[in-house]
Formats: sequence, structure tokens, C-alpha cells
Amino acid sequence: MISLFLFSGVMPQGFELPSKGIQHFNLRDSLGRNQATFFSEARYENITGLANDVWGQVSFDRQDVSSTLKGEVYISTASLKTGIEKRDEQLQGLMWLNSEKYPNITFHIRDILNVYQVNDEMIKVSLTGDFSLRGITKIVYANATIKYLAENEFTKAIRPGDLINIVANFEINLSDFRINNSFIGNRVSDNIKISANLVGSDAE
Repeated sequence: MISLFLFSGVMPQGFELPSKGIQHFNLRDSLGRNQATFFSEARYENITGLANDVWGQVSFDRQDVSSTLKGEVYISTASLKTGIEKRDEQLQGLMWLNSEKYPNITFHIRDILNVYQVNDEMIKVSLTGDFSLRGITKIVYANATIKYLAENEFTKAIRPGDLINIVANFEINLSDFRINNSFIGNRVSDNIKISANLVGSDAE
């Protein structure tokens, strides 16, 4: 169960920075820093998967994230690897992810539930999103931390423009997406924990 941030009183709804209007951030990173991990804790085996072909876009007014945050993230299904080639072949097959028919896994931001300001350049957000896998879409709850780096001499050496780093976490159940393989329960958990680490720029 994903915990949500609950607060009382009037809290900042974004970063403690002057508004620049709606900024659009490209989350495709040529250096491969955008990744998503998948973790299964089952009876006989724990499995960690890594996808390194992850991209998307996010937009918001940095002073009013709570009412302006929009975006979507895409994960190439075929890029998901678990470290064992034979297992990866099964994972991409018809009984599991069926990557040939469903090449992308997607997450689309739906509703912002809470925004908590950690400091001037960092916020935590709880939200709901539409998560799509194998052609099926379900609403999930997610927690995310967003760091904002205004362009300066140091950030220019990394990428041009204002930068953001997003770390998001949520969970799904494979059975919700019609994955009911006989391995689920002992070798693979029905419940899968997902984490995404994304870097974006508003200059690309």
C-alpha cells in the first residue's frame, strides 16, 4: 500500500521560486540516466528488473505544481532485463509482457493529491496515474520527489536549460493486467514494486 503525504494548514503548492509560467521538460536523456526498476519478492526468489529506454515529458508552473503538473512517461517493454537471458526471453513472450504486440509501458499523470515542500528546490508529490501494461490501463497511486535546478554554470556542463530530477515509486498487481502465469506466487510475486529515476530539461 503506497502511503500518501497528509498535511494540515496552508502549505506551499510548488517550489519556492519565482514563476516562469508553464515549463515543458523533455525526459529523454541520451546518456541513459533515465531508468525504471521493477522488484518482485516471491516465495522462492527475488527478482529485480531494469529498463533503460525510458522517456516522456512533464510540464508545470514551478510556483503552482499542485494545479499545473501534467505529463507522461514511456518505457520500452523490450528494454526490460533481469540479468538472465532465458528469463528475459520468457518475460518478453506472449504469456508475460508480449513486447511485440505491446511495445511500450506507459504512465500518465492523472490527479495531484498533495504537494509538500522539502526546501526551495525540492518537493514531494503524491498523485494518481493511469498505468498501462499489455493494453490494459489501471489507476495507481504514486509518490514522487522532484528536484529543480535552475540553469547555472554547473548545470550547463550537464545539459542546457533548467533541469529536473524525478524519482517516483508505485506498485501494481500483475493479475490486474491479465498476467496469471503458473510461476506467480512462488517464482514471481503478483505484487510488483516499480521505481523510476528521470532527468529532464526545458531546453530540449
